[in-house]
Amino acid sequence: MVQAPPKTLTLGEFLKLPETNPAGEYIDGKIIQKPMPQGKHSVIQGELVPAINSIVKPKCIGRAFPELRCTFGGHSTVPDIAVFIWSPIPRDENGEIANTFTVAPDWTIEILSPAQSQTKITKNILHCLKHGTQMGWLIDPNEQTVFVYRPGQEIEVFDQPYDMIPVPSFASELHLTIKDLLAWLLE
Repeated sequence: MVQAPPKTLTLGEFLKLPETNPAGEYIDGKIIQKPMPQGKHSVIQGELVPAINSIVKPKCIGRAFPELRCTFGGHSTVPDIAVFIWSPIPRDENGEIANTFTVAPDWTIEILSPAQSQTKITKNILHCLKHGTQMGWLIDPNEQTVFVYRPGQEIEVFDQPYDMIPVPSFASELHLTIKDLLAWLLE
């Protein structure tokens, strides 16, 4: 018996599905399951969100969100950290932060897990840049490297302990070196 190929879902149909853990992402008509974060990934994400928020949130400059679904440009992805400038953060009719984000983050941060495809993550970052994201980071804990992506520029590689990792201009008060980032893994 010949089986029919699985039906391709539309983005709208995908968004009606129940959320999964870990999250599924909708990319080019396909659902791709994110791998479950492991220790290094979890530690860096858990430390980086409050580090960013301690700089941008008190002055209402921006806000970092862990594992937030962002749906724009025909994709629905869940960056490890999505940072938005304050004023366009989606809000509901009560002024509270909305549940649905249909814009690209201003800064997207991905942390590579051992079972994850660097190519897939890079494509997600490039998709964000194409839709208005100012900067993307790809953190590779095992290689102790951060790749920095900016629209229309070459990828920059930071892998020396005292390399200061660039941040978007709205987060210019955040000063973080490779050594600082990796030190969280030793705590």
